[in-house]
Order: sequence, then C-alpha cells, then structure tokens
Amino acid sequence: MAQDPIWLFDSHCVLCSRGVQYTLRHEKAPRIQFIAIQSNDGRALAKRHGLDPDDPATFLLIESEQALERSDAVIALSHHLKGPARVLPLFRFLPKRLRDAIYDVVARNRYRIFGKIETCMIPTPAMRNRFVL
Repeated sequence: MAQDPIWLFDSHCVLCSRGVQYTLRHEKAPRIQFIAIQSNDGRALAKRHGLDPDDPATFLLIESEQALERSDAVIALSHHLKGPARVLPLFRFLPKRLRDAIYDVVARNRYRIFGKIETCMIPTPAMRNRFVL
C-alpha cells in the first residue's frame, strides 16, 4: 500500500498556513499528512532533502517516495484537490524554468506580501491525526 502524501510546510508563513487550510477543506480524500518545517520532525525532513529549515525557500510534497518542490510540488498537490485549485495542472505545460521562476518570486516575497505569524496553527481535534506534531 502506498504511503499517504506528506506536505512539509512553513507554519510561520500566512500563505502556507492558508494553503494547508484550503487543502483540508478541498481535499478529494483526507490523505495528506502535514508537517511544519519548524517542528523537530519537519527540521529533520527538510535537512534530509537539502532544505534549510530556518530559511525555507520552498515546500516539499513527498509522494510515492519522491520529494517534489517548487512548482512541481504545487501541481502534484493540486491533483489531490477539488475546487479552484483543479486548474493548476494546466501550468505543467509551461516550461519548468518559467514555472519555478514565478514560484521563486512568490516564495521570496511571501512574508512581505502575505505576512508572517509567530505561532503555528493548532489543528482542531478532528484534524489532529493529519498533522505530525
């Protein structure tokens, strides 16, 4: 049996935290596990995949034993979602360099544009099993 996808996210980033909340509301099936990069497990996972947990430039989606990042991770994540995110796979037809360049601009400016929070979101009791704490 395939392992459920794992989303390593920056819990201090408002955009990232809202992305997690969006995913929880629009997921086709409740399978994705969430790990904050600021947690002990998240830091270890980030380092294992070459990310700086103190300055994350991307998020990771680990699926089918493959770690995806940047625009590839966004597109892979969108396959698990219903709602407006269903259109994101259309962007896979753009050259990867262009997709990743756009991703990088947003990632570099995410705190300035969307804000930063100092406390991690606390999952509801019903959602707690979806988060590695």
